[in-house]
Amino acid sequence: MGTSAAAGPGRRRRRWRNRLGHLGRFHHRAGSPARGRCPHRSATGTRVKVGRSSRTPERNALAKPSFPPGGGGAGGEGLGRSRGGFTSKFHLSADGRCRPLSLVVTPGQRADCTQFQTVLAKIRVPRVGPGRPRTKPDSITADKGYSNGPCREYLRRRDIRRTIPEKTDSQAARLRKGPRGGRPPGFDEERYKKRNTVERAINRLKQSRAVATRYDKRGYVFLGTVTVASLAIWLRS
Repeated sequence: MGTSAAAGPGRRRRRWRNRLGHLGRFHHRAGSPARGRCPHRSATGTRVKVGRSSRTPERNALAKPSFPPGGGGAGGEGLGRSRGGFTSKFHLSADGRCRPLSLVVTPGQRADCTQFQTVLAKIRVPRVGPGRPRTKPDSITADKGYSNGPCREYLRRRDIRRTIPEKTDSQAARLRKGPRGGRPPGFDEERYKKRNTVERAINRLKQSRAVATRYDKRGYVFLGTVTVASLAIWLRS
C-alpha cells in the first residue's frame, strides 16, 4: 500500500501565486478595442489623449471665423456708435413721388457726404422701350450736408444740375478771399422746396417696424428688409 505525501504550504502558495499571476497579466494586458467602440476611449471610459503634444498650441487652437465682406465686425454689418447710440443708417435717393431709387446701409456715425457718389451710382431707372436703364438724373436737390467741393465737382463732371445750399462757413471763407474766392454757387429756392420728397420717402420706409427698429443681425439682411419696404412703396404708388 503506497503512501502519498500531502502538498506542503509552500507548494500550495506557489501554485496559487502562478494562477493569480496569470490572471493579473491578463487584466493589465492592453487589447485591441472592440468593433464599433471609439479607439480614443479606454475600457474604463476615461479619455485618452492622442495626437500631437501640447508643445504646438496652434494645432489645438480653434479656427477663427471668417469675416463677411466689408471688414467684418460691427462696421461690416452696418452698425456703429453715433449720438443716438448703437445705430445704423441707410442713405437713399428718391424721385419726385417719394419712391426710393437706390439704397446704401452704413454704420450710424458715417457722414452723408461720404456715400454721395455711391448712392448716385446705384440708380437704375428702366426705360419704357428697349435700351439700357437710365443712371443719370436730370437734377439733384440735396441739403447742406452735401455742400462740399468733391460733391459739386462730381455733379459738374457728370453735367447734372444741382440745387445745394451753401454752408455758412464756406460762404465766409469765400468772402474772405475776395475776388479769388470766385462766384457763389447757383441756388434755386423754388426747386429746393421740393427736397422734402426724400424726407417723406424716409418716413414712409420707417412705417415698416422692421426698418425703424432693425431686428436683423446681419447687414445684408437689413438691406434686404429695406429693399422689400421700398418695393411695397413702389407697388402702392
